[in-house]
Amino acid sequence: MKIAIASGKGGTGKTTIATNLACYLREDENKDVTLLDCDVEEPNSHLFLNPDWQTSKKITLPVPFVDHNKCTGCGKCAEICQFNAIACIKGKVLTFPELCHGCAGCVLTCHTNAITETEREIGYVESGNGRGIMLIHGRLRVGEAMSPPLIRAVKDAAPREGVILLDCPPGTSCPVIQSVKGSDFVLLITEPTPFGLNDLKLAVEMTRELRIPFAVGINRSTVGDGSVRHYCEEEGIPVVLEIPNDREIAQAYSRGCLILDVLPQYRKSFARLSSYLGEVTPC
Repeated sequence: MKIAIASGKGGTGKTTIATNLACYLREDENKDVTLLDCDVEEPNSHLFLNPDWQTSKKITLPVPFVDHNKCTGCGKCAEICQFNAIACIKGKVLTFPELCHGCAGCVLTCHTNAITETEREIGYVESGNGRGIMLIHGRLRVGEAMSPPLIRAVKDAAPREGVILLDCPPGTSCPVIQSVKGSDFVLLITEPTPFGLNDLKLAVEMTRELRIPFAVGINRSTVGDGSVRHYCEEEGIPVVLEIPNDREIAQAYSRGCLILDVLPQYRKSFARLSSYLGEVTPC
C-alpha cells in the first residue's frame, strides 16, 4: 500500500500529517510502516522521528564523456539531446553535465563510439529506524538542479511489503510527479485560504491527470473561509482529515514533537483517516 502525501504549495503540513500518520499506523495498528521523505532538497521528517541511521549510499547519474580524438564533429549527439546538455559548435562537442538527464541518447547515436558515460554524484540516500518506522530520505547535493533522479533512488530503496508513506515535495512540477507516480492513493493537504485553494486546484488537476485516487486533508481548518470545502463539495472530493489551528500543535512542531505525543486526543482523527485509507487502498 503506497500512500503519497502531497500539496500544491509548501507549508501546508505534509510532513506533520505524514509523520503522525506513520506513528499512528505503527503504534496503534502495529503495521510495518516505511516513510519516504521525497523532499530531497530539504528533508525534515527525521526531525520528528529521530532515527538511528543505518545506511548511506552515494547516488550518481551517468553523463557523457567525449573522446575528441574519435569525435568527427557530426553533431548528431546534440541533435538528439532534448535538454541541451550537449552541443556541437564548429565541429567541437561541449557537454553540460548539470543539464544531463542520463538518458544515454548521445551514446547510442554516436557512430564512432566517441562518447562514453562517466558518473556524476547528485546526492545520497540514507535509511534508518525511528520509533519502529523505517525512514528513507535523500539529500540533494548543494547546487544540484535536478532532484527527480534522487527521488527515484529513494523510492527504489523502499521495501516491497507493508505500508509505504511518501512525504512529497511541494508544488506540481517534476519532483512531485516523480514522487507521486506509482502510488495507490494521494492525500492532498491544503489550508482554507485563497492561496491554499488556488494551489489545491493545481494539485487536483495533476492527480487527475495521473489517474490516481485522491482525497483532501485540511490543515489549520479553523482559519480562513469555507471556499476549500465548497470547492471539494462541487468537485465531489472527499475531505477525510481536518486539523484545527491549534497553538499547542504549532508549539509541538517547533520543538520537533509529534501531535500524537503532545495531544493524544487527535489519535481519533488519524484513526478515521486510517480507516478511510484502508477502505480505498489495496492491503
